[in-house]
Amino acid sequence: MNDVVDFININRDRYLDELKEYLAIPSVSALPQHAGDVRRAGEWTADALRTAGMNNVQLIDTPGHPVVYGEWLGAPGKPTILFYGHYDVQPVDPLELWTTPPFEATVRDGEIYARGAADDKGQVFMHIKAVEAYLKKGGGLPVNTKFFIEGEEEVGSVHLDEFIRTHKEQLAADVVVISDSPMFDRDIPSICYGLRGLAYFQLDMRGTKSDLHSGSFGGAVANPAFVLAQVLAQMKDKSGRIKIPGFYDDVRALSEEERAEWKKLPFKEAKYRKELGAPKLFGETGYSTLERVWARPTFEVNGLLSGFTGEGAKTVLPAVAMAKVSMRLVPDQTPDKIAEIFEAHVRKITPPTVELKVTRMHGGKPWMTEFDNKYVRAAGRAIEKGFGRAPVFNREGGSIPVVSTFQEELGLPSVLFGVGLPDENAHAPNEKLDLGNFHNGIIASAYLYEEIAGLT
Repeated sequence: MNDVVDFININRDRYLDELKEYLAIPSVSALPQHAGDVRRAGEWTADALRTAGMNNVQLIDTPGHPVVYGEWLGAPGKPTILFYGHYDVQPVDPLELWTTPPFEATVRDGEIYARGAADDKGQVFMHIKAVEAYLKKGGGLPVNTKFFIEGEEEVGSVHLDEFIRTHKEQLAADVVVISDSPMFDRDIPSICYGLRGLAYFQLDMRGTKSDLHSGSFGGAVANPAFVLAQVLAQMKDKSGRIKIPGFYDDVRALSEEERAEWKKLPFKEAKYRKELGAPKLFGETGYSTLERVWARPTFEVNGLLSGFTGEGAKTVLPAVAMAKVSMRLVPDQTPDKIAEIFEAHVRKITPPTVELKVTRMHGGKPWMTEFDNKYVRAAGRAIEKGFGRAPVFNREGGSIPVVSTFQEELGLPSVLFGVGLPDENAHAPNEKLDLGNFHNGIIASAYLYEEIAGLT
């Protein structure tokens, strides 16, 4: 093991140069004009696996973007780890808020800035380099490994569930390891044991066949922008509680034991607020900030569009208005049921003065495991060896829908082994990854194989 860690330390600069190459590929899965770049990122990922020493590396086409698969099965009788991640990235808008170009990776103050640095190319690459170190210096891995890296996570993994259902034998393993989440805080590594789910929609309202002069026609027809604002305003009350009938019916209540454990975590609301740049924190009454972010459902407006928004004035009565909205879900809620009750509520409260179209965009189930299971504890020991500090155990407010699919379709437990930071700006301008965490994460990943091998 010492030779493996030495190899990782010696190759630190090379890893950074290679990561910069990876991050330079604009693999934005949401934009059709980048379809070729997404495929190129998949090919780069496959080449990196081959270089690391993985076998049977394939770029497998799907109805959408391809999946990358690779395996090393040279440890008979030992557990098999299935590594999941994604090589696609979010759009970069608004571009003008980036300090440096989003696809020209730049190092500043020990952090690498680029789209995909933390979410998820940097964390995928971390595991590839750990495998490489073992295969180059250790002669082999102490466990069997499979890599399953997709290119559609940022657009809802729309083809992934079907792929898993039709490739069960190929993906068979003992545990899934996923690095697509942040640590609790800087210098406080963590293991995540719970994720929120997601239900995402687009609402379109039309009032007239075209925009109208607000002086000539104002007062004769409904303004869809105003109607949409009224509808959205009815979704939550002033205390932050969601008003959709039946929305909370299946919410799993927080246990008093879990709430007590979270109170012990080194979380300072004043520091959190200041880092966010918020004048004041807000959320559902009766719950702490961590409880609201990790274990309570939400309703949020993700985007609004209507009328004239350019410089100057234009007295227009818009014909259409659009909103993108999402709901984060918690254990025992399901996106299908939430979608049904949300759509019913929206249609009920939308007046007949506008035409309404509701589009289901994508969704994912929430997930939670017991944080004392053997794989989570093995990951905790590996994190401690890699970072020199025992991790805390926490939930995460984001969503990784495939985690529930792995559990339901393959019967596999998952370990979330993230090394990002809460301020990594994932999905926002100036996304970044701490290079110390990246390097320590490679070492921790190498120790993880040893820890899981010891479970047999």
